[in-house]
Amino acid sequence: MEIVGNHELDVRREKLWIYLMDPVVLAEITPGISKLNALGEDRYETVSNINIGPVNATFKGKMQVAEMNHPETFQIQVEQLSKVGNAHVTVHMKLSEVEGGKTLLTFNGKAKLSGTIARTGQRVLSGVANLITKQVFSALEKFLAREKEQAETS
Repeated sequence: MEIVGNHELDVRREKLWIYLMDPVVLAEITPGISKLNALGEDRYETVSNINIGPVNATFKGKMQVAEMNHPETFQIQVEQLSKVGNAHVTVHMKLSEVEGGKTLLTFNGKAKLSGTIARTGQRVLSGVANLITKQVFSALEKFLAREKEQAETS
């Protein structure tokens, strides 16, 4: 399954990079994450609870941030295992500066699914992937707004 898109964020590229490399921020903006523990540099153990449509399971696995070219590109590699199936996801992220001190985050990746979850149907799973992507960007925008507000009041 392809995961492709982009989103413009009201934050400078360097600051967005710092936020996206912070495991506390990653845990906050990723839907369903109940646990994100460091295993080493840029590697994490994860526990996710996904409850969207027909997908209702606890996934355990690992996440790694790799191929970092500060502050422009990086890759997220995720392996999640559950009773309803497994997911192996690799997403390439690119941060591009745009006018007004904003950043365009472009992502392109693939998810390989197996087990019951893979038989759910491409159309349903694409909808779930789109919904999760929207939730990530919504949570990221809320985080950025809160950070901006705190900076202005300090």
